[in-house]
Amino acid sequence: MAAEISKEKIDSKQEEEAAAEEIWKYVFGFTPMAVIKCAIELGIPDILQKHENPMTLAELASEIGCSSSSLHRIMRFLIQYKIFQEKPISETTLGYAQTPLSRLLTRDGKNSMADFVLLESSPVMLAPWHKLSARVLSKEDSPFGAVHGGDDVWKFAAANPGHSKLIDDAMACDARVAVRAVIEGCPEVFEGLKTVVDVGGGDGTALRLIVEGCPWIKGINFDLPHVVSVAPVCKGVEHVGGNMFDRIPKADAAYLMVG
Repeated sequence: MAAEISKEKIDSKQEEEAAAEEIWKYVFGFTPMAVIKCAIELGIPDILQKHENPMTLAELASEIGCSSSSLHRIMRFLIQYKIFQEKPISETTLGYAQTPLSRLLTRDGKNSMADFVLLESSPVMLAPWHKLSARVLSKEDSPFGAVHGGDDVWKFAAANPGHSKLIDDAMACDARVAVRAVIEGCPEVFEGLKTVVDVGGGDGTALRLIVEGCPWIKGINFDLPHVVSVAPVCKGVEHVGGNMFDRIPKADAAYLMVG
């Protein structure tokens, strides 16, 4: 019996020690997002992507225009999280290089998710999380509205062009991945269609990819007027402004991505 009690005390102590270490993950849980956002804003993934060989700390700092000492702390953190990797340049020198993960953080990469990171790490999108407990207690109807003057995310975007562009760019990230998967995985869904309307199509990225893969289709990119007014011209795609709760343009099929 005494041995069993002693073992329980040891196990309990080990659990408490493990918890004392684990809690720091939550104290500084915001850090990975913040540092990855920093790397995107500094253009580190893009700089490394342009160089065929690994770059030294001094070379990378010179390219960015910052001090080596401050950059070293950022890179050390990102290497621990496997965002970047170190590779030997010579017997005594290491350089920084891309990883599959960091390639997803380049601004113009085929499968880039950089703009999605920038949206979700923006002050506008982070602030509502501080109202989550009030929402659970039913003291707030909408965490987003509680911190942004009662507006939902779409009304806020309509009044704030900078944030509207963040949303459009982030949705384009998602569309590039999702639409390619649909076209490659089940192209038969587009057979026999002459027109497709993308409801809430943002800047038209999804339809552009559909039309490129299925050139016989005419695309109608339908979104709020302030969104389509700044959407880029896309061959085979017509931008139409309106409200989906009022009417949707007529087409053979409707494409609606649910986030």
